[in-house]
This record gives sequence, structure tokens and C-alpha cells, in this order.
Amino acid sequence: MLASAVAFTAMTVLIKYLGDYPPALQTFYRQAAGFAVLLPLILRQGRKAFATTRPGILFFRSAAGTVGLMLSIYAYQEMPLADANALSFTRTLWLVPLAAFVVREKVGPLRIFAALVGFAGVLLMVRPGADGHFALGLPALGMLLASFLFALTITGMKVMTRDHAPTVLLVWAVTLGLIFAIPGGVLDWRVPAPRDFVLLCLMGVLGTITQGCYIKGMQRGDAAAMAPIDYTRLVFATAAGILLFHEVPSVWTLAGAGVVVASTLFITFREQQLARSAKLSAVPEVDG
Repeated sequence: MLASAVAFTAMTVLIKYLGDYPPALQTFYRQAAGFAVLLPLILRQGRKAFATTRPGILFFRSAAGTVGLMLSIYAYQEMPLADANALSFTRTLWLVPLAAFVVREKVGPLRIFAALVGFAGVLLMVRPGADGHFALGLPALGMLLASFLFALTITGMKVMTRDHAPTVLLVWAVTLGLIFAIPGGVLDWRVPAPRDFVLLCLMGVLGTITQGCYIKGMQRGDAAAMAPIDYTRLVFATAAGILLFHEVPSVWTLAGAGVVVASTLFITFREQQLARSAKLSAVPEVDG
């Protein structure tokens, strides 16, 4: 999980550094590099790598993920890294209503209250500035929408992991992600300089490493213990923003981020607690 956070921060630094390249084109290179990384696995496993009984959900996940990636790249290019990362954590907040309406999970009042507190933290981050005007601009809206789309992909992943291996989900995601990114890449096409081409490919490789490490960490470790480690992204992003781009986060950004992180951590721990209670209640009693 820590490696995932470091790789993710390095990827966002490259996104911002390569800001001359439009989000659609960066998305294409990101998906192309991810596909190249997994191509040996695809060639080795053949049809087995794509074995699925529900391609519709996989198509929807990849479409939502590709659009979300494009919007998040736009936000990382236009916003300070700390601000964009803080808003990206709202994906956990979106999971609460999605769990209720999509997966039909029973959502208690504590999780609903925590989600509302988290969204209050978002309002704190984009509150009226010194001039009295509301600070919520298109990049922030783009990140919030991207977080919602990523929450949709996570919801779909929860459904698919019941009978699909993580490698199958990853292979479908990178393959369809590349296909969906081709139109935007063609419209904004430009031949990058050799150094930029290497950095664009590196950005894609880092994105794949981020996904792989995150999935492995969540698979091997307790979700409630792993989730706080993911929030080190905010620390790394703040440090990178200050050192590389001279971006000093405002007091409101830090305060709002603290509220969002606290509420999402509460939701994570609460869901883990409920999952353990459900497992215990499912164990049959033994007489004698």
C-alpha cells in the first residue's frame, strides 16, 4: 500500500510536469503503457486472461474508469497536487450512496452521517476565498466527478471479485481502457519529444504499478489497517507540490482534507466492523 501511494504520487508529478499534453492524450499514453506492461501476461494466458461471464459490467467499469482518469488528469494539471489529492479521497464517500442504491446494501445512520460530514469537508476546502467568491472551479468539479466515476468502478469490482480473479479484472480494465482512450488520443494527437515520450510511458507504467500494489495490499492485508496507509498520498503530494511546484496548501485545504480523511476512515473501519460481525453471526452454534 505504501508503494502504491509513492507510485501514485510520482505519476501525478509527471501528469503535472507534462501539462502541455492534453488530458485525452495523456490518458491514451497512460492506457497504452499499462496495456504494454500486461501484454506478456495476456499472450501467455490467451483466452483465459479474458474469461468472464459478465462482460457488460466490465465494459461499464472501463468506460467509467477511462472518463474518470481523463477528468482526474485535467484536475491534477490545473490544481495544486495537495488539493486534487484531497478531493480524490471523496471516492470513499460516494461509495455510501452507491452501496445503498446499486449493491442494495443496508447502510446505517452512522455511515450516512460520516458521509455527510465528509462532504462538509469538501465544502470547507472550496469555501469562499478572501474575495468572498466561491472557490469551486471546473478542475475541482472534474475531480469530484472523477471520484464518483471511480467509486462506480470500485462498486463494480466488488460485484465482480465474487467470481473473477483480480488479474482478469486488471486485464479487461487496461485493454478496454486503451480502446476507449483511442478516440480522444487521435483528436488531440501530437508526436511527443523523445524525452516526453519516455516520461509519458513511465507515467503509464507507474499507474499500472499503483493499481497492482493497491490490489495486492488490499488482498493480503486487513482493509481497515490498509486504508490509513493510502492516505499517505496526501503527505507525499503536499511535499511534492511544495518542493517541485512551489504549491503551499491553504489552511482551508488542510482543514477540509482532515475532515474528509477522518470521515472516510470512519466509514472504512465501520464497514470492516460490520463485515466481521456478519461473519461471526454466520458461524453455526455447536451444542454440547
